[in-house]
Amino acid sequence: MEMVNFDEQAIIRNSEIIYSQRGKIESIADSICEKGFDLLLFTSSGGSHSMLEPFAYYIRHHSRLPVESILSADLITGDCNRITEHTVAFLTSKSGDTGETLEAARWLKQQGIHLFSLVGKPDSALEMISDDTIVYREGRPQELAYYLLIGRILYNHGCFDAYQRFADELKGLGYALAQVRKQADAKCRQYAMDYCREPYNIWVGSGDLWPTAYSFSMCVLEESLWIRTKSVSSPEFFHGTLELLEDDVCLTLLLTEGPTRFMDERVKKFASHHTRKLTCFDTADYDLPGISDEFRTWLCPVVMAAVLQRISRNMEVITGHPLDTRRYYRKERY
Repeated sequence: MEMVNFDEQAIIRNSEIIYSQRGKIESIADSICEKGFDLLLFTSSGGSHSMLEPFAYYIRHHSRLPVESILSADLITGDCNRITEHTVAFLTSKSGDTGETLEAARWLKQQGIHLFSLVGKPDSALEMISDDTIVYREGRPQELAYYLLIGRILYNHGCFDAYQRFADELKGLGYALAQVRKQADAKCRQYAMDYCREPYNIWVGSGDLWPTAYSFSMCVLEESLWIRTKSVSSPEFFHGTLELLEDDVCLTLLLTEGPTRFMDERVKKFASHHTRKLTCFDTADYDLPGISDEFRTWLCPVVMAAVLQRISRNMEVITGHPLDTRRYYRKERY
């Protein structure tokens, strides 16, 4: 069956848009390291912040570099007590004008903090505030810019010796993720048909895929498709949400290849005995042509995002609900 809403060549071109800026991204990373820092701060809003969170996770797991990840709305209330003039902040906004992100950027700038931003539109308000900016326009996945930026910072600090090979292989990331979409489509189409009208959904993930589970359930299922969904991390599942599991409750589990996988396996084992509507999406199931196995644990979020996009693209067609339809978001003042 033909895949709906799928253009392989566009996926490859979009990845190349970001990868073509590798030299600029690495120069920015080198400059950040040369100047020095006492904190790497990730802050943005909504799905953009969820996209950033795995990079704070990787820094924690692969180095002893100081790192924080805080929603912009929380940051401006004073929810980080480690910020100094030597902090470097990383922000992302597709539009470049997200309210809370802009407010946080201005607040940080007033304290003399170096700002790096990744934005989708040139000459945005966020770009005007930032010290360094990468504009990705139609480039996808946006994470590619941060793999190059954060990977280079870790490399410069002796924490990622294989970075150069990793970065070289990322040139083919768009192609690899297009193949993931092809591998996943049949399962995702069936999932969309089976569960697009469920009254209640539970989404579970851990580690570097917890932000993916959270973001997809909130930004896609809730915001874009108006499907009632609860997201919970694999370890927290056993501290409340497990009591809601019954035979007809839909539970979707994302399995990472990272160090928290055992937590996902624990949820899988329990849920398999308590609901007939358990679906597991496992990054280990998908081939990544052109990417060495040693780098798979770095790429779980973008692999899973490629898989899940096939759910949303199919649900859009099956339900007749366009993904860009909103009732309230950016339509009312709030």
